[in-house]
Amino acid sequence: MRPTTKKIVYSALIAAIYAVLTYLLQPISYGAVQCRISEALTILPIYTNLSIPGLFIGCLVANILGGYGIWDIVLGSLTTLLAAIFTYIFRKNKYIAMIFPVVFNALIVGSYLTFLSYTSIGLVYNILTVGLGQFVACYIIGIPFSVILDKYKDKIFNNL
Repeated sequence: MRPTTKKIVYSALIAAIYAVLTYLLQPISYGAVQCRISEALTILPIYTNLSIPGLFIGCLVANILGGYGIWDIVLGSLTTLLAAIFTYIFRKNKYIAMIFPVVFNALIVGSYLTFLSYTSIGLVYNILTVGLGQFVACYIIGIPFSVILDKYKDKIFNNL
């Protein structure tokens, strides 16, 4: 399948929304205790695989701007990519599909933040707090967002 201009623009739009939301909400988007509201967008692979590169690039840009360095830029972005792919694979049930962004980010991001944040905060604490933030973004915000998307999905996603 050859990417069309419309498909590239769609992915770029998702990347821009993710990066801007994360950057504008910087105080709650970075660190061990975080809730990236932009992670609610990880619901989008349920509707189209075109959102996968957009989420990855958006996270990459946000992590470049975030200040946690190369580990966050590489590992954080790859974690979002992995989560988006699994969300797409398990898209038939959104409640199951959304567990992947929560679990992958909790385990991977929570683990490397332990080593990047020169504090005595423990690994388990970081995994739990990142996981809680992801749960809020994905289930408390993302699932209700999907209810709105369900109403308009034919208009939004059928012309891609």
